[in-house]
Amino acid sequence: MNKKQIFTRSVITVAIAVASSQTMAAGFQLNAQSATGLGRAFSGDGVIADNASTMAKNPASMALFDAPALSLGVIAINTDVQVKNAQYNKRPIGDTSIGGTSYAPNIYYIQPINDKFSVGASLYSNFGTKTEFDSNYAANAFGGLTDVKSVNLGLSAAYRINQHVSIGGGLDIIHGSGKLQRYIPAGTISTPIGNINTPKVSLLDIDADGLALGFNLGTIYELNDNNRFGLSYRYSPTLKAKGDMHYAGANIDGQKLKMPLPDMAEFSGYNKLSDKFAVHYSIQWIRWSEFDVLETTGNVKLNNYQWQDGWHYSLGGTYYLNNDWTLRAGYMHDTSAQQKNDTSISVPDSARNWLSGGFSYHLDSKSTIDFGLTYLIGKDVSAEESNPLGMSVQATTRANAWLYGLQYSRSF
Repeated sequence: MNKKQIFTRSVITVAIAVASSQTMAAGFQLNAQSATGLGRAFSGDGVIADNASTMAKNPASMALFDAPALSLGVIAINTDVQVKNAQYNKRPIGDTSIGGTSYAPNIYYIQPINDKFSVGASLYSNFGTKTEFDSNYAANAFGGLTDVKSVNLGLSAAYRINQHVSIGGGLDIIHGSGKLQRYIPAGTISTPIGNINTPKVSLLDIDADGLALGFNLGTIYELNDNNRFGLSYRYSPTLKAKGDMHYAGANIDGQKLKMPLPDMAEFSGYNKLSDKFAVHYSIQWIRWSEFDVLETTGNVKLNNYQWQDGWHYSLGGTYYLNNDWTLRAGYMHDTSAQQKNDTSISVPDSARNWLSGGFSYHLDSKSTIDFGLTYLIGKDVSAEESNPLGMSVQATTRANAWLYGLQYSRSF
């Protein structure tokens, strides 16, 4: 294998590792299904059923509705990534701050057919973020631009077996897209005859997207009107992305890139303790270990991974203040998918803590405005990367984020 082939394979590995983990939200595992869920750290979100967005977590929850319901909103995700004590090729390059703002819109509709059967449709984003290093950052061979989005179109149905048990299921049509840039920035080299200006060298420039089909299943057990529990499972497929891919002057568009996405399972509960107050909780398992190898449809193995399964643990409370106002709050602990040898400056990942709050204002008996706010707190992580060209970077990263959600919900 010649040096150009080694270089090309190297940058493919780096680029697609970033694309895959971003699409799967490993670096920024941010739920963005609804403003109400955001305000309670998504605790009990699959069984509370206070608006149509509940179908994103558990399709069986649609059976809890006796009238058509519509919910639409947007969540803004503002990320703050600190890269500290960085060394590029073993030379200090200083600290920098990156991040960006992404917007994740959502819309849900539930239509009861009769007292047993309901159908619904949804459109929302499982992920939306943007990280961009300054164009003059020395280590842009590992940093650069990452702008990745995913959109999920869901078609679901639910059936009430009896007054205690409901089941549901649905299809997920997932569209993922990403723009990635890695390059050596323009600079100046000192020589015995004076300074020489060097141009920017593009290592990779990707603009790719793809479609995949998954499904989800769920069930809910209602002990009574004030106590219910749910279990759901989501199968996530391998997404195959295709598009414009340029690496070191070469154009490689012939094969599709296979990106395994993780399955998820969640248990959630809701207990209304009084007329004014309820507690809710969730435990979610994410099968990050499914992302063990990255390869193309031509069986070219690009890299191996040793990611570990992740867990979310969330607890929250809702206070029904009066007929006009509902208040909510929650906390979530989110474990890291990456192990120590899988870290990156462009995809910083760690265990995270969510601090959430929100409210609903009832415009009338059928219309509600919802607001949610979360501060996501990460931890310091040591990152170290290198490539066959001899380039390397070492740094300490920390990723925090603010999430803001606004939503309108209506029953008919």
